[in-house]
Amino acid sequence: MLHAISVLAISFDTTPQAPPGSAGLLKIIGWISWAVSAALICAVLVAGGKFAWERWHSGATESPKMLVGALIGAVIAGSAGAILNAVAPA
Repeated sequence: MLHAISVLAISFDTTPQAPPGSAGLLKIIGWISWAVSAALICAVLVAGGKFAWERWHSGATESPKMLVGALIGAVIAGSAGAILNAVAPA
């Protein structure tokens, strides 16, 4: 019984290693991150332009919702790395 306990008490020293092919996956994630950032910048510009157009012509005011939504999306996308590290620490 004592031998079994000593075998279970052995500590294993392991060093984390990246899985094979992870460099390609990181490259794809970088491309997706760049595309999301570009799309959010375009969304903010379009919503801002529509907001100015509606303000100039006194039309419907749905563009402030678009602008706020684009800005909230930009904040979430910009902090996605920090959110991921908080949820699943390495």
